[in-house]
Amino acid sequence: MKFITVKMRPLYLAGALALFLGAGMLTANAAGAEEVYWSGKRALPIYSVSRDDNKVALSFDCAWGVDSTDSLLQTLAAEKVHVTFFAVQFWVEKYPEYAKKIVEAGHELGTHSATHSYMSRLSEQEIRSELASSSEAITKVTGSPVELFRPPYGDYDDLLIDTANAVGLYPIQWDVDSLDWKNLSASDITARIVKRTVSGSIILMHNNGLHTAEALPLVIDALRANGFTFVPIGELIYRENYEIDVTGKQIPKGSA
Repeated sequence: MKFITVKMRPLYLAGALALFLGAGMLTANAAGAEEVYWSGKRALPIYSVSRDDNKVALSFDCAWGVDSTDSLLQTLAAEKVHVTFFAVQFWVEKYPEYAKKIVEAGHELGTHSATHSYMSRLSEQEIRSELASSSEAITKVTGSPVELFRPPYGDYDDLLIDTANAVGLYPIQWDVDSLDWKNLSASDITARIVKRTVSGSIILMHNNGLHTAEALPLVIDALRANGFTFVPIGELIYRENYEIDVTGKQIPKGSA
């Protein structure tokens, strides 16, 4: 099995560096190029985590509204479950009271970018700006530092992942997609999640899906019945001495 090794320190590059990947070309900006590194292999976000303790993480992307957010928070409080939310900067600025509610309830709040753009189309400087301004907006409102980043649309390339790592953010994807944004019924959302969840799974949901709030208690009950427990993504992932395999699974280094 091939592994992508995550380097905890960037490789220092002198001047502008042209990086070729397959038929495409990645060019590091001359300004700040010394902080961006390329492992020479495909850079991947964390899709899931290799664990044998049946811990999983629920996550909710926040970009377009808050209509169901109070219901989600009430269910999570009643069930004593802590999760991870990812918020776009303009959402945080429009609904700062909800960003505060999320963090004050003991949940984790990561960045989902500043503008919800396709970030694989951005330059290094534009990526850095998106990550910095969105993280700062969250910290300004909540007082909490930001450690996690989820690319909008699940869209990424090597430059985005390597830049996020270089600025100290863990790029997070998912291995279980609820498809709640397609307005599936609560029972269909639950069935999809339960069928696909394994130990170490990261589950994607949305704070404003049409039937997400209705599905959430069903999901929690069903996964608990299958022996799973819930932690925020920040508690699910490994912070050092890990590798990422070709499927995006984070694995303790040397365990394979």
